[in-house]
Amino acid sequence: MRLKSYNAPTMAEAMRLVREELGEDAIIVSTQRSSDGQGVRITAALDDPSEDEAVDRALTGRNATPFSDKVREALTYHGTPARLMEKLVTAAQAVEVGSPTMACAAALEDYFDFAPLPERKAPRPFMLVGPPGTGKTITTAKLAARARLAGRPVGVITADTIRAGAIEQLAAFTSILEVDLRQVRGPDALGHAVKDMMAVNDLVFIDSPGLNPFSHHDMDYLKGLVNAADVEPILVLAAGGDAGEAADIGEAFGTAGATRLLATRLDMTRRLGAILSAADGGQLMFSEVSLNPHVATGLCAINPVSMARLILPPEEDLQPKPEQTTAQILRATGIRSEVKR
Repeated sequence: MRLKSYNAPTMAEAMRLVREELGEDAIIVSTQRSSDGQGVRITAALDDPSEDEAVDRALTGRNATPFSDKVREALTYHGTPARLMEKLVTAAQAVEVGSPTMACAAALEDYFDFAPLPERKAPRPFMLVGPPGTGKTITTAKLAARARLAGRPVGVITADTIRAGAIEQLAAFTSILEVDLRQVRGPDALGHAVKDMMAVNDLVFIDSPGLNPFSHHDMDYLKGLVNAADVEPILVLAAGGDAGEAADIGEAFGTAGATRLLATRLDMTRRLGAILSAADGGQLMFSEVSLNPHVATGLCAINPVSMARLILPPEEDLQPKPEQTTAQILRATGIRSEVKR
């Protein structure tokens, strides 16, 4: 609030001075005769919106910028939980060069880790874990195909002896790829299979049964598999869905040993708040995303810039629309060619 006093020979002239400088919204706080008895003295006040904004920033910790406002709008569209959104927006506020998309990318890079799965030799096998129906089996086939097309020796193990047809589905892909497939039951058998596979392959991928993240029995079983074979669990989670549930799922699998998140079904998803929430809840690194059902071309590595373009496309005419999936946005912004290695 601005306070100012005016001295004039008459009340009318003093009021004129107030209106000229402070405008019609000024409030008269007090009126009195001048100390020498000649004329009048008026004290007027005017609310200053910029001061209110400064107070709001001091109380809330916000420092809104044009870029951060765009980031907030996009994250809201994607259904990002409020606590996570505020952290990302706060990080984006420090960036005032480039574009809102680059501010979003900087915030993502500051808050999350990005670690694509290797296409060359790895010291440990990777086990695809997650709830039922998230696409673990087809993702295992995609990873094996990528390694095979890169000329790397690759082996596949399936520990999924529960779902009907799981072994047959994976066998159909590994047969075409001419990749060795081994079926195991239980932690001990997995340990032996991993030892044999790692001796002759650069990369080994393991398909696991769908497990209930809220079942202590299922999570204990997963921990037994992980410990028996010294594998790195990768959470496979379908994009979309409830962000709160996804956070709980990410936390459960992260506690069981998962280190990275591989998001599937981006070709059927418009909002990414759930996978952001899952990575946050489980302290997971982002690795790849699955853009389509094709085994040979369905995976792309993800990085802060490509993730930001999914969240906030750089061109105004490419803003998320109800009819657009994230895969369509990827194609429209040319990300697929950028992130595919």
